[in-house]
Amino acid sequence: MTDPTQITRILFQDFDPKAIYLFYAFGYLAIAIFIHGCYVQVRKYRRGKPDESWNQIFKRFWDMVKTMASHRTLVRRDKKAGRAHGLIFFGFVLLFIGTATITLEYDILEPLFGVRFWYGNFYLLFSLVLDVAGFGVIAGLLYMMYRRKWMHLPKLDYKRVDRQVGDPDYDRSGYRREDWGFLWSFILIGVTGFILEATRLVWLSETPSVWDHRFWSPVGAILAHMMAGLGMTAEGAGAFRPYLWWFHGLLSLTFIACIPYTKIKHIFTAAASLMFKSPLVGRRLPIIPVEQANAGYKTITDLTWKNLLHLDACTKCGRCQEACPANAVGAPLSPRDVILSLREFANKTLNAKELPAEAELDIHGKSPGQVMQETLWSCRTCLACVEICPVAVEHVPIIVQMRRNLVEAGEMEPILEKTLQTIHKTGNSFGESKRKRAAWAKDLPFEIKDARAEPVDILWFVGDYASFDPRNQKVTRSFAKLLNKAGINFGLLFEAEMNAGNDIRRVGEEGLYEHLATSNIGTLQSCDFKSIVTTDPHSFNTIRNEYPDFGGEFEINHYTTLVKQLIESGQITLKKKLDYRVTFHDPCHLGRYNKGYDAPRDVIKLLGCELVEMGRNRDNSFCCGAGGGRIWIPDPVGIEKPSANRMREAGQIEGLDVFIVSCPKDLTMFEDALKTSGFEGQFVVRELIELIDECIEYDVVDITGVAEVISTSE
Repeated sequence: MTDPTQITRILFQDFDPKAIYLFYAFGYLAIAIFIHGCYVQVRKYRRGKPDESWNQIFKRFWDMVKTMASHRTLVRRDKKAGRAHGLIFFGFVLLFIGTATITLEYDILEPLFGVRFWYGNFYLLFSLVLDVAGFGVIAGLLYMMYRRKWMHLPKLDYKRVDRQVGDPDYDRSGYRREDWGFLWSFILIGVTGFILEATRLVWLSETPSVWDHRFWSPVGAILAHMMAGLGMTAEGAGAFRPYLWWFHGLLSLTFIACIPYTKIKHIFTAAASLMFKSPLVGRRLPIIPVEQANAGYKTITDLTWKNLLHLDACTKCGRCQEACPANAVGAPLSPRDVILSLREFANKTLNAKELPAEAELDIHGKSPGQVMQETLWSCRTCLACVEICPVAVEHVPIIVQMRRNLVEAGEMEPILEKTLQTIHKTGNSFGESKRKRAAWAKDLPFEIKDARAEPVDILWFVGDYASFDPRNQKVTRSFAKLLNKAGINFGLLFEAEMNAGNDIRRVGEEGLYEHLATSNIGTLQSCDFKSIVTTDPHSFNTIRNEYPDFGGEFEINHYTTLVKQLIESGQITLKKKLDYRVTFHDPCHLGRYNKGYDAPRDVIKLLGCELVEMGRNRDNSFCCGAGGGRIWIPDPVGIEKPSANRMREAGQIEGLDVFIVSCPKDLTMFEDALKTSGFEGQFVVRELIELIDECIEYDVVDITGVAEVISTSE
């Protein structure tokens, strides 16, 4: 019977001591290069501004571990790539643990304490696990190679949408070379490892403690039989082994040394990016510190260390670009390109021993590494890029910070500048008198309470478009009737309400936003109410997520949540069911921003409608194009509007009757798009409130005091 201690693998078997010393010298050199690279990276991050993301560090770490273990961010919308990455990732982790285990015994426990454990059953199970892990890594890498070479995915084409052919940073072919270098080096390490294992088995085929247990290394054993079948002898394997051993070993050490300098570093930066991600990324934008001289980001050193970490975490997967509505319609914006440009700029300037002059740190412009105005203003701040990024890169906050600098410098569309001036003067984007804000309520057969003068249960924050836009005013009146019908004690702020500021902040006008927010907070705090309701998702987001930073913490609901509760509680009775075939558009600020996916759909089902989802729905919903202040900026002539793109998607649904929205800006954008995209007459765009209205009968007292029943469906 074989002695269990003989069932093992002898490291450096038959190697000359000088060769072993030489290998360790190369190993220490590789580690030194690795450590220096890490030092350069950390120095780069330290040159960024402080960031308050160290809170709850243990919870953050655990959340990161769970995300990486589940691979949930990688399998979303690309399951094959996510699973292939899982094979590579988990295989690599097991191989790393295996290598660390060998080092632990060979270099620490055995020489210092005489402890051995890498033999017998443990060794056999170890060999099996590592063989399976290595095979998984190679399988995953082969799929990634196939995907890049033969699938021709647009998101893996690095040609820039914000540059012209011939520009020095248009093609970015260096990234393709880096990708292939990473794949080939990694797969060569795996393949040579298996061939080395097979060579050892053939070399020691006359040794029972090795050969009799060969199938505990199944891949190596199969290769060994193939090599022996092709005529390789034990002597030939013994002669070949040292050359292959050195090739495999030096390749592995080179791989380790290159980690901080190449794409391989995403092994660490992606994990750190996930750990330090903000739970309210994009939903709550940062306040400009009082001590900060300039607004936003002008130079690369204005970015925080976390921003710089995010730049390095990007794996160039292109999912953000694929999800971006601006990119989809041909605007000069790819969220990935913004991140990569800034990364290139940071590596060029912040990796140097001494920082260049401030003028050379400017990240705005058209030179390599800089970001153009047109690119920044193309963003709809819809969070589609942030939502899908598998490594938690925070594109939108960086873009908004760069916009803040442009706004401060007055570098914006004249029409946008005029709109901001109008809002500052009148408190709304329509330039209307504050006294007209509640003019839509004059024709109602009942009075709406002034929440400033008397207590109410629910304070309705109406918003600009719902207050002043004639088409949206019809919806606003319907919602008022619905609340009155349900017996809700509600009121308005009337002329004291100002634009909530959500889009002003995402334009980059932080000063105006703070003026609007503090004014609204002061007014709200002077009122007596239990909760706020709004029909405007943009107002909903900023009041819910950003007003707390300015001392305004309020309970607020989007109307769909309230209406669902009213119907289910019986406070609203639906007198009929609708038999419409409908689809629903998730507003960005209700859906992606605040995860309000279910309430609108539940209401639609309660109305009896047949809901058919568009391909892009829920967290993958396609922006209408109004966000980030783009509703005030005309789109360039000759490119498709995001709203028209969405209409084409809805038009593919056979027998569609109604395209449902639940946002005033969506109603404006999509009704215009319906007229221009060729689908007028095929289906209609309606606010969900209007469909609810069709199902309710209202008892209304007219001016003569005679009660009549008005069915809004007539």
